Amino acid sequence: MDERIGPYRILRKLGEGGMGVVYAAEDERLRRTVAIKTIREAGDSTARERFFREARAAASLTHPNVCQIFDIGDEAGRPFLVMELLDGEPLSSRISRGALPLGDSVQITLAILTALDALHARGFIHRDLKPSNVFLTPGGVKLLDFGLAREMHPATLSANDTTLRPGEETPPLTLSGMIVGTPRYMAPEQLLNTPVDARTDLFAAGALLFEMLSGHAAFNEENTMRLFHAICYEAAPTLAGSAAISAVNRIVHRALAKRSDERYQSAHAMASDLREVMMISDAASPVVAHRVTRLIVLPLRMLRPDPEIDFLAQAIPEGVTTSLAGIGTLIVRSPMTASKIDTSDLKALATQADVDVALTGTLLRASEQIRMTSQLLEVPGGTVLWSQTSQATMSDIFALQDTLTQRIVSSLELPLTEREARLVRGDVPANSRAHEFYLRAGQQGESPEGWAIARDLYRRALDEDPRYALAWARVARIHLLLGKYAGDTAKEYELAESSARHALELSPDLPLGHLAAAMIEVCTGRARQATMRLLDRVQRGTNDPAVFSGLVMSLRYCGLLETSITAYEQAHELDPNISTSVSHSYWMAGRYEEALKTVDRDRDFGADEALVLDSMGRYEEALAMFAERRERLVRNGALPTSAAFQVLQGFERFLRGDRRALESLSTFRNFPDPEGRYYIARGMVRIQELDMAIEMLEEAERDGFFCYPVFAHDPWLDPLRPNPRFIAMLKRAEEKMREAQRAFDAHPGSRVLVVGGRS
Repeated sequence: MDERIGPYRILRKLGEGGMGVVYAAEDERLRRTVAIKTIREAGDSTARERFFREARAAASLTHPNVCQIFDIGDEAGRPFLVMELLDGEPLSSRISRGALPLGDSVQITLAILTALDALHARGFIHRDLKPSNVFLTPGGVKLLDFGLAREMHPATLSANDTTLRPGEETPPLTLSGMIVGTPRYMAPEQLLNTPVDARTDLFAAGALLFEMLSGHAAFNEENTMRLFHAICYEAAPTLAGSAAISAVNRIVHRALAKRSDERYQSAHAMASDLREVMMISDAASPVVAHRVTRLIVLPLRMLRPDPEIDFLAQAIPEGVTTSLAGIGTLIVRSPMTASKIDTSDLKALATQADVDVALTGTLLRASEQIRMTSQLLEVPGGTVLWSQTSQATMSDIFALQDTLTQRIVSSLELPLTEREARLVRGDVPANSRAHEFYLRAGQQGESPEGWAIARDLYRRALDEDPRYALAWARVARIHLLLGKYAGDTAKEYELAESSARHALELSPDLPLGHLAAAMIEVCTGRARQATMRLLDRVQRGTNDPAVFSGLVMSLRYCGLLETSITAYEQAHELDPNISTSVSHSYWMAGRYEEALKTVDRDRDFGADEALVLDSMGRYEEALAMFAERRERLVRNGALPTSAAFQVLQGFERFLRGDRRALESLSTFRNFPDPEGRYYIARGMVRIQELDMAIEMLEEAERDGFFCYPVFAHDPWLDPLRPNPRFIAMLKRAEEKMREAQRAFDAHPGSRVLVVGGRS
């Protein structure tokens, strides 16, 4: 005898879920095959109401990406729902076979978002998006299972307002404190039992997109409590593989923001950014995303002080870090990050350095042999991935460093492109002396004296091996710093330029070579050219935070302040501890609170912080801060004749309106960096040296700092605005900025910064 539910003849069971059973059935009246969903406990009033809520939510939509509802009924107290029978497979089955290509992942997500947009507009949120609730059919994507959908009060809903406000919900069908949904895809507010809204669904959509691209859940802990902690407090891993993947990565991480106000505010907005991704040149290529591993190579611990080899404790980790920097699926923290962290506390290391694995080790010299032990650890758990002991003489140090690098790559199973493999194999020095000079140069301090010593050591390395590309790139940076702060500017800049050119002739893909060349271009009036160079790196799918840090500076010089800030967001996402100049971009954009938060206090002697405080009207606080910084300089042995002290004194004096500020500021009248001349010029205006100020502003604009927004809106420049020379300068800056904007928009790499931005 045929089993029936109402007028429908059951053909077979399709599956079971938490609430009910799903059957394939035949509608004999219309001669079509349908799916029927029933609930398990017919007597459970909460389950019944949830079941009918699903019917109302799904039936409210007629949408190509939502499974269509045909009928609802009750058979002997057993409610049932009749819907279209879909041909295909759930997304969960597709993911189980491996990651999806970028194009497929984006198209599926767009279909989900268009369904969500329609659902939210009708006053519902889904609350249980997961791979098994997304069905892939030959005709497209279908969204299923609205059993946890929640309705918003219709009287307060508008077509463009999908945010669910407290007090606007239908009565909840769960007990207070009960978690509803599938934990791996739930937003923090669901786990914390706080109000949910349309943005809760967007968190799940971001998690689905991540899983499609990587083949793994964004939050992949097996332990429930660790899973909840990761969702509420830890960032999802980064995705890499190409420029388009980098752009999608920004979208995913915005969707997965812990605070709902930092996510996309609508499904439509998220979909718009995803459509932008498909315009990136490599979006159609068969690229599969890879999860990115975050690594820090910690300074080696000396088991016994040894002046002859002490420098290796920092030099070897930096050498390994440099060799690994070009791998797209690896983010390598600077060893200097460890100086701010208690590295004996693995939990602090994982959290503060934001890493997954750490390389630790010790050094000891016995006679002519150097003995190094090393371990690669997962953090914060402390699992040892591998451990090894190596011995070498000073003449074999490069081989020791190279062995460490190759062992890291193989043990982490990092997929390498041919270009990345070349970079990892590295720039092999011709002899051990060249490498030793190179390593010693890298350990000199960040001061004019240290730069001069480093320059000479790099030159000795190049005397030993004129084809040592890394040494050419490093010495290019040193010549730039000496020319900017402590030497014959024209001569040093020329040497910097030729050194960077040599580095790239020898190794065209060398990351350090391109970074050095870009910084030289920024400082010598070619910020737009530097931006294009760095965007070329972005287009290749780089995960090097230094590239985005460089864009922070070059874009600001071009007047593209909001894009400069977006570059900082990307750099900070890749490395939360990275040093950038973004506080200047925030300040010039009038975003003073953010400027204050991002001042690099490790490098700022007080001028940057005082600049922001003064702009916020906190004049007395700025003066007090200057006094404290001055005392600290004196305690640390900095003489009043030092450049840092002169800068402090000059800024303090013009904050007080003291004309003696001219004595301090005139010291930097010929400062070579054009942005620096802008700052000095505005100080000249403050002390009424207007002719000198306008002359310096003209030089700044001519020499490559054409940040039109700050010229147009800086209140300190108001006394200059009637001046015809200032008006002409402002027009030139505006035109240069517009040219830079056009060039930026035309570059394929720019899309990585455009999508997922906060602006």
